[in-house]
Amino acid sequence: MPKDRAPTRIQQKNRAAILEAALNVFSAHGYRGATVDQIAAEAGLSKPNLLYYFPSKEAIHTALLTGLLEVWLAPLHELNENGEPLEEILSYIHRKLEMSRDLPRESRLFANELVQGAPRIHDALSSDLKALVDEKIVILTRWMDQGKISRVHPYHLIFSIWALTQHYADFDVQVRAILGDEDPFEGAEPFVETLYRKLLTL
Repeated sequence: MPKDRAPTRIQQKNRAAILEAALNVFSAHGYRGATVDQIAAEAGLSKPNLLYYFPSKEAIHTALLTGLLEVWLAPLHELNENGEPLEEILSYIHRKLEMSRDLPRESRLFANELVQGAPRIHDALSSDLKALVDEKIVILTRWMDQGKISRVHPYHLIFSIWALTQHYADFDVQVRAILGDEDPFEGAEPFVETLYRKLLTL
């Protein structure tokens, strides 16, 4: 799409429709299994019309991942060093669970990219994500040094939160096959809070 002028309302609408359609297709089929034809059909556009906005499948995928990474970092950004330590960590965990509940397609898209070796966002993981995690590790370590939470490996604490909360989105089919009609998030919330309270309370 030409970049020398502001997009019109219809151009903004079509671009949003393409990204929404791509999210459905990529989260269902992965990057390799998705095609531009599938995305165009999902968006209700012709393939040439889609290619006016994005020159390739990779360009669409990269645009999705770039926006998603900002969303993914937001809950950790909110961890407040001036708050009550345990409650700050639990709030972060709840925000991550809410993301798994409300943004399952986005979670699966992100997971698929990582499984493939993160070819399109590796630099961002090594810079933006690492810098943010390192910043919050300093806070977690300070809280441990001050005797406000139990001493555990701070990086693995973060990794465990990611693994536990994102599981409900990335393995949604498996979870729901086992639980049947039970809403997995009704049980996940109290279980996760109890788990981390016991782990981190002195």
